[in-house]
Amino acid sequence: MLPLVIVVVALAWQAVLAAQAVWHARVAARAAARAHAVGADAERAARGHLPSGLERGLRVTTREGGDVRVSIRVPAILPSLGLGRVGATSHFRPQT
Repeated sequence: MLPLVIVVVALAWQAVLAAQAVWHARVAARAAARAHAVGADAERAARGHLPSGLERGLRVTTREGGDVRVSIRVPAILPSLGLGRVGATSHFRPQT
């Protein structure tokens, strides 16, 4: 019974980590879009709104018109697991 409980707790914790990564990607995308709208460095702004553990693997894509896409790796409870990436897009009209 104990191994089953451990597996269930580990899966629940992994779900929490994935949800947190989605939330952080959204926050970073919004910050990056604001920075991009005023001509600042979008990647630097996104990185500044991420915990250090999520900065590795950060990808920031800017487009004309104000769209900014941020994607980060989903952290895994077992480092050997590759769980993919999550991303978010935000938009602010350019202010310059």
